[in-house]
Order: sequence, then C-alpha cells, then structure tokens
Amino acid sequence: MATLDAYSSGGPPDQVNLSSAQTGNGVSTNIGDRGPAIGSALVKVTTTVGATPTVTIAIEGSPDGTNWYSVPYADSATPTTVSVATFVVTTATTNWKIVQANAPVRFLRLNYTANTNVTITTDLFCY
Repeated sequence: MATLDAYSSGGPPDQVNLSSAQTGNGVSTNIGDRGPAIGSALVKVTTTVGATPTVTIAIEGSPDGTNWYSVPYADSATPTTVSVATFVVTTATTNWKIVQANAPVRFLRLNYTANTNVTITTDLFCY
C-alpha cells in the first residue's frame, strides 16, 4: 500500500488514485496524504459490476496514518446532508462524495466490505 501526496497548495486540486480496478474486500490500494490541508476533498468512486453485485464502502480518515475512523462526507446530490455511515453500491455507476472541510484527518482511504462482483476505481481530489 502506497501513501500518495494529495496536498494542493492553493492551485488546482491535486488528484491521486486510491484504487484502480480493485476487487475483493479490504482497504483501498493507496492512501491519500492531504498534508496540512483542511479544505474539502472530493472522492470519485467508479464501479463496474458482474452478476448480483454489491459492495459496502466506508470513507476513512486518520490523523496519523495508523488509527482510522469514518469521516464526515456528503453525497454530491445532497451536499448539505452529512453522514459518516457506509454506503452500498449495487450497480455500475459513478458516485461523488464530498469529504467535509475541517475534518481533522491528514490521511484518507476507502474500506470495501461485503464485495461480490464489483470492481472499484477511486480517485481523490484535495483542495
């Protein structure tokens, strides 16, 4: 697992790939390091599916890269409705999740569980 620099110093957002065609259960292949950034972040989750697809996804953050917990995010369709709950994907789709500004985390990753026939590609955009 690699930790990738996702810190934007006031210019355009930095983009890092957290998962590329990842299957199965477990954490994303990579971790995004936001550095000292406290702005919002955007998580793009793109899925392709096989028969009877389902996957549960948690967006996790850590202040130190060791201790992980669910971070507050909102769906792009309802940006003022904040949650820390997992979300389930059952179709081939692209989901956009907004990690809330001022979340006290430096590192971000995704955790995939209950994955049946779903292939996941995830990108992180930090502001």
